Amino acid sequence: MCHDKCMVFKRHKKAAKSVPGTYEGSVKVDSRTKNLTKRLATGDIAVIDHEDLDRVSAEALVECKPSAVLNAAKSTSGRYPNLGPIILNEAGIPLIDDLGSAIMDVREGETVSVDENGVVTHRDDVIAEGVVQTAQTIQEARDAARAGMPTQLKAFATNTMEYVEREQDLILDGIGMPDVRTVFTSRHALIVVRGYRYKEDLQALRTYIREYRPVLIGVDGGADALIEAGYKPDMIVGDMDSVSDEALKSGAEVVVHAYRDGRAPGRKRVEDLGIEHVVFPATGTSEDIAMLLADAKGADLIVALGTHSTLIEYLDKGRRGMASTFLTRLQVGSKLIDAKGVSQLYRSRISNWQVAFLLIAGLLVISASLAVTDAGQILFGLVKVWFSDTIFWLKNLF
Repeated sequence: MCHDKCMVFKRHKKAAKSVPGTYEGSVKVDSRTKNLTKRLATGDIAVIDHEDLDRVSAEALVECKPSAVLNAAKSTSGRYPNLGPIILNEAGIPLIDDLGSAIMDVREGETVSVDENGVVTHRDDVIAEGVVQTAQTIQEARDAARAGMPTQLKAFATNTMEYVEREQDLILDGIGMPDVRTVFTSRHALIVVRGYRYKEDLQALRTYIREYRPVLIGVDGGADALIEAGYKPDMIVGDMDSVSDEALKSGAEVVVHAYRDGRAPGRKRVEDLGIEHVVFPATGTSEDIAMLLADAKGADLIVALGTHSTLIEYLDKGRRGMASTFLTRLQVGSKLIDAKGVSQLYRSRISNWQVAFLLIAGLLVISASLAVTDAGQILFGLVKVWFSDTIFWLKNLF
């Protein structure tokens, strides 16, 4: 199937090359980028409505290898210097910005063309016109956005105080913490979020997981990340919008993240699947309540993988999610180890051919040592006889 899609794409590319700078392909449309990437294939044109395109979404798009990305919104609004547009540009994927809501009305599967001026057409009819993003325009937008960072810092401080007033009982005293069957006492807890470099970092922690056998907690799609890596999650925490049915049916304990007033959009989905679950009403993000839950239930150590920890990452999550993550990390800080980037901490500088050379050299040294001993000479004689018998047997066989 992939081969067929790739062949279609090649034909599109060949036709498009008749007009330099034109891209043509079948569109996939979704206002939620993380949902779009689940069905986006190589050579498709991605149509999104994503203001301030964040790093995680951009990396997911790059992994899908679309021929172009059409954004109904501004990929950098000027609120903060987000990294998404740079990532697409460095991957060589054209980004056309600010196309307006009309682009979202394109039917999925239709073939559209995008010219070098950012004009999108379908059957020679102009659908929308946007701004083609280049390395220069992206950098200019980021420079302008940096000037607005003081405003974001003030908003962060205000949001922090509001969150403290609402959730101080939960954060400080654990009031409202649900009962769960998963045992955390005297164990490590590994919380997996599909964030930056989560695949590489999860791979780097294989030895740790094998030796310590921590409680494996997948935050929404983080449960699928664990399953893809060959593990079975012990618990799934989230609003259930980006986790697969397969993960939910894996036998893991399910904790549905609800709003403070008790509304839980993800509850219906798990109920429809017939899965037992616990509801956890809290204002923060799902990764926050996973940390608070592990801390309150007695985990000795909390290892966070793929979670958000820097200012840009907080802003990527949106202002509403910033303060809760910041305060949660302060609360569980004595137990928390951030595993983000652990795969970058150390990379072996010994190549495979060097290892092979060392093995061969070692065998030669051992062989030379044995050759000067009586036992070694007897051993070599036996090997020689076995080798001669094997050759003789093969000759008679053929």
